Amino acid sequence: MPPKQFQALVVSEEADKTFSRQLTSRSTADLPDYDVLIAVKYSSLNYKDALSASGNKGVTRRYPHTPGVDVAGVVEESRSPLFSSGDNVIVTSYDLGTKIPGGFGQYVKVPADWIVPCPAGLSLHESMIFGTAGFTAAQSVLKVIEHGVKPEDGRILVTGATGGVGSVSVSLLAHLGYRVTGVTGKVEEHAMLKRLGAESVIGRDEATDTSGRLLLKEKWAAVIDTVGGIILETGIRTTKYGGIVTCCGNVASPDLSTSVYPFILRGVSLAGIDSAACPMETRIKVWNKLAGEWKISLLGELAVDIKLSQLNSYIDMILKGKTKGRVVLDLNG
Repeated sequence: MPPKQFQALVVSEEADKTFSRQLTSRSTADLPDYDVLIAVKYSSLNYKDALSASGNKGVTRRYPHTPGVDVAGVVEESRSPLFSSGDNVIVTSYDLGTKIPGGFGQYVKVPADWIVPCPAGLSLHESMIFGTAGFTAAQSVLKVIEHGVKPEDGRILVTGATGGVGSVSVSLLAHLGYRVTGVTGKVEEHAMLKRLGAESVIGRDEATDTSGRLLLKEKWAAVIDTVGGIILETGIRTTKYGGIVTCCGNVASPDLSTSVYPFILRGVSLAGIDSAACPMETRIKVWNKLAGEWKISLLGELAVDIKLSQLNSYIDMILKGKTKGRVVLDLNG
């Protein structure tokens, strides 16, 4: 098949070490020589994408570059027996959008072993309402369930509750019958979180303890933390005996300062959640749950749809903490 021209957001490093973003026409001939060419129908905007689009060398080292760690699309060409032209597929994480051109372009080429078949019961658009953020949320919820925490064991705290991971976590937990308390600094979004299923909503100040005490009153059967820093520390010190805290973000701080007492006196477990190198077996298991018994009835309320022409402004918004829920990028047409 001859090369095709397509539109992509390209981030470039200028001579003065600043970075610029612009929509550019590219060719599929310029994509890396991997097994499967995918026509991207939808992507999504994650905080990691915004960092890559801003020239963060901790995320992307080489520019010019097209970010986008999420892709939902249709296989156009395949050298792999695993996939055929016309297959609906999902790709999230690995090196997509960080080291190789990602979902902020209308075509990608990826290794076959990065690809998940889009499960029945989930449209391509719905898969990107979840995206990496929703997948990370689902991993966190799965970890809580596998730890043995049941709805009757008490409330679950979700920090950064209006963000991508947080909002999906709130919705999933509520859907599964758990009582959820969401943490947000956005007072105006309390009603939205309750609509998604939160039993209660508290501010960051109520979730933050600076007293220096090594243990605090037991409150939570589990904590899903998306922000890191002192809120994570406080969550660990307020988790009930035998509970679990999952950790997947560092937007507040990458630092963690706590004592061993919650772990050795209350048996609290701290579980890291990684979506980038998650084994394929787990990926398929989680995506099948999201397409089936875990599919959220209010899924559409979690997201706003945008076009490539709007992407620049939304990148700036997510870096300033001005977005809520999920941002789905529509690359059709």
